[in-house]
Amino acid sequence: MVTNHQPKRSIEISNDWLCPDIRTYWQLAKIKESNRVLLRSRISNDRFQFSSAEGYALQHFTGKYNVRDIQNRCQQEFTVTDSELVAQLIRKLLQLGILSLTPPTSLHSGPQLKLEVEWVEHPDGYWILRNPIDRTYLQVSPNDKIAIEAKLDRQTTSEPEIDPLQWRQLLQLLAATGMLEGTEPQKPKRGKFNPMQLLFFKVPLLNPDRWLTRHIDRLRWLWTQEFGWSLTAFLFASLVVGLSQYREILAFGTQLWTNGGASLMFPFALLSLAVVSVHELGHAFTLKHYDGIVPEMGLLFMCLFPAAYTNTTDSYCLSRWRRIQVVGVGVLTQISIAAASLWLWNLSVAGSWLHTASYLLMMASLFTVALNLNPLAKFDGYHLAVAVTGLNNLRGRSFGFYKSLIQGQPIRENPHDRTVLAIYAPFSLLYIWCVFGFLFLRLAHWTLTHASAIALFLLGFWAIYFFLVPEKS
Repeated sequence: MVTNHQPKRSIEISNDWLCPDIRTYWQLAKIKESNRVLLRSRISNDRFQFSSAEGYALQHFTGKYNVRDIQNRCQQEFTVTDSELVAQLIRKLLQLGILSLTPPTSLHSGPQLKLEVEWVEHPDGYWILRNPIDRTYLQVSPNDKIAIEAKLDRQTTSEPEIDPLQWRQLLQLLAATGMLEGTEPQKPKRGKFNPMQLLFFKVPLLNPDRWLTRHIDRLRWLWTQEFGWSLTAFLFASLVVGLSQYREILAFGTQLWTNGGASLMFPFALLSLAVVSVHELGHAFTLKHYDGIVPEMGLLFMCLFPAAYTNTTDSYCLSRWRRIQVVGVGVLTQISIAAASLWLWNLSVAGSWLHTASYLLMMASLFTVALNLNPLAKFDGYHLAVAVTGLNNLRGRSFGFYKSLIQGQPIRENPHDRTVLAIYAPFSLLYIWCVFGFLFLRLAHWTLTHASAIALFLLGFWAIYFFLVPEKS
């Protein structure tokens, strides 16, 4: 709240001074294409600009942190930070009249949205609440947005009519996704260890968002129409050459396998991993090109086989066409590598290491493309199908469709979506049974043949742990 109180510059700010909650009267927003943030009054037209470090500190002016807490957070977030940043910021806020030494009682009580929560309007007609710090998202209808703004953001003087039960359910969703002050996103219950968890798990390694932001401007030419047409011509020419040489390509592969055999598996695996890594950078840079957030990259293990992955959840805030681009550019990157490798194979001297390496790189790219385009597993083919159809959580909804059908429960999907869900579920279930059933039988056969005693001991030990040891609350 703006006041006429102008304290002296010499005012002392203790490290234990609790930073007040400024969100009732003020709203923080980023200034596009700038390293500054804007603090805007909810009541008047007063606006004040602050640096990115000051803006980050202001996000924590929630009445829960003291000066020392926020200063430590700022020093962790920014490599170079003034040791008196927060204290100086408080003095600045007091001098501007944004804060008062005796702030008035808040006009409103009850739950409020966190300061960092952002509204994103989706072209498909709904709204998304995005919490970039907790990395959570909540899709709501336009009517729900009006109700949330009226009851929580306090941006309107009149509150719309909303069913109390519906509002309570909406509040529960906001709390579960960590959108409200004082709440944290619900973490999935881990439960006890199950060997089936080894079939699919992720190992986060780094947050690349700031690095991507620093380098994206140098690469924006990759998304221009001129480059798009040039790449299309290059890929078409490569396809013509590849089809005309497919006999030579197959013959060379047969000869290479006959002479090299198993010794080629290791370099092939390394090249495949390199291709997938470049593929993931394609996802990340495309999302960053559209001002998205890329909070995480790491390793993905499926049946203990490693691959790279990128968290592109923020693409759900984009239009359907841009989301298709974020997903599809990974496959396009692999195809481009395969095409470049084909030309390198043709131009290199037969029998040289470059001739062999370019061929292996081409095969690694094509192999990973074929694997990635499978829509029945949660690879790019699946996410591409989700983006094209607009059916988020396609697999879960398809199984839920049949569950409701079998149990005689009402089906809430519209007629067009029902057709897609009805077709997808049987093929997905058949794929899961065939692939994982085959892997399980092969693993069980090898284990019982070569290490039956150890396998039975480990299985018995796990059974005792799983069924007899009580789970921690």
